[in-house]
Amino acid sequence: MNVSQYSFLGYSSRIIKLNKEASGRLLGVKLGRLCIKHDVPVTYVADNLGVSRQTVYNWFTGATNPHDEATSSVQKLVKQLSS
Repeated sequence: MNVSQYSFLGYSSRIIKLNKEASGRLLGVKLGRLCIKHDVPVTYVADNLGVSRQTVYNWFTGATNPHDEATSSVQKLVKQLSS
């Protein structure tokens, strides 16, 4: 994973709070927790999954879930960040 090309200032306290409050059973929330933990930029996730940054933020906070077409790619990223 090459995230070095992405500038990153960290996640806002609002996103971190919403992610902590959301159900950890949701795939997008799991992804969000790992990205926050490992300082993986939302832009990197969005670019690699072919979705908007807003979509990624919605997944991170549990507002929405990854659509069927993205689920496999999100699962791969979660696995990659977990190891």
